Amino acid sequence: MERVLKIVVVVLLTALVGYLLVVHSAEVRSSVAGRDSIAYWTAGWLLLHHQNPYDAEVVLTTERQRGYAADKPLVLRTPPWSLFVAVPLGFLEPFGAWILWTTVSFGSLLIAMRLCWKMYGERALPRNLFSVVGYTFAPIPACLVAGQMGLLLLLGLCLFLWWERDRPMLAGLVLLLPFIKPHLLSLFWAVLLLWVITRKKRDIVIGFAIAAAAGITVALLFDPHIFQHYRDMLHRASIQYEFIPALSGVLRMLFFRRVFLVQFVPLMSGLVWCIWFWNRNQQKWNWRQHGPALLIVSVLTTPYAWLTDEVVVLPAILQAAAFVYQSRADLRLGSRLVLFTFAFLDGLLLLILRFKIPFATGIYFWSSLVWFLWYVFGGRKHTFQEKE
Repeated sequence: MERVLKIVVVVLLTALVGYLLVVHSAEVRSSVAGRDSIAYWTAGWLLLHHQNPYDAEVVLTTERQRGYAADKPLVLRTPPWSLFVAVPLGFLEPFGAWILWTTVSFGSLLIAMRLCWKMYGERALPRNLFSVVGYTFAPIPACLVAGQMGLLLLLGLCLFLWWERDRPMLAGLVLLLPFIKPHLLSLFWAVLLLWVITRKKRDIVIGFAIAAAAGITVALLFDPHIFQHYRDMLHRASIQYEFIPALSGVLRMLFFRRVFLVQFVPLMSGLVWCIWFWNRNQQKWNWRQHGPALLIVSVLTTPYAWLTDEVVVLPAILQAAAFVYQSRADLRLGSRLVLFTFAFLDGLLLLILRFKIPFATGIYFWSSLVWFLWYVFGGRKHTFQEKE
């Protein structure tokens, strides 16, 4: 009966979404060109027409023909092996591509939440509370509204955590998804490399190599010079002169604006912690248990990230929520105030999003620090409970 009820709810919600899209189709169509997903459509369309998807002038011309109004083109900056996700969008018009992209993103979120529930929530906290914590996590609506690809990265991470024990080759295959933005999870990749070498996880390597080769082949089939075009784009983009609204970018802007290398200082500190964390836990290493900490610290110290990228720390957020709930009987007034503070800060981010304040303003830079402190708070509750 419960399963039938869920199916009915899904059907009704799907019908409601379809109805709203039809009623407001004109408004939605006009706004699609201003979302980040237009960059993925443009890259896919240019590849299908055997043009350079990293050429800023060509990209701007193509986007303006579809209603894009800004002066700066939205050029896809992810590496060539990521372009396979954009190719299917190029077969559609921007509105259809946005619907497909949103559907895939939302489906990725549902699967990721389901896997996180099985790994962290099923035996630890009520399903309704788990859903509230997950779906109100501010980077998730930010990612969906902007049309960014963070939820695909999240799906790859959750599938890796779910499969690495029993289906290592599949776990290696899905690692290509978070590797779309390798800079975002530098510490995760560093420990993964150490783990693969010390534990001789050949199936993981084989799976990842197959996926990477397939992704690169797709890009080369449409543009044989894709890697040269990518290098040229990075050189012309001059990212070192841009303001990146991550914690590292804000610290650099405030104190060392002209020194680009300062933006990597948090990452270097994170690598020192990473080595210590690996040495401390390598004998009993468990990706489901220890992996979320790597996600949190990677995002905190990365030199380049946006609020929408922070969806990848969802497993850590939910794991910490499970830790806190398990220790609920021992929560004193101070801990309850901390819980209220975290809920308030997440709500504040949602409110800022509601007012459509652009990510590039830097107003969201403190979000990764909030998620880090939340994870530390949950981890301490878990440690205290284990000692008792």
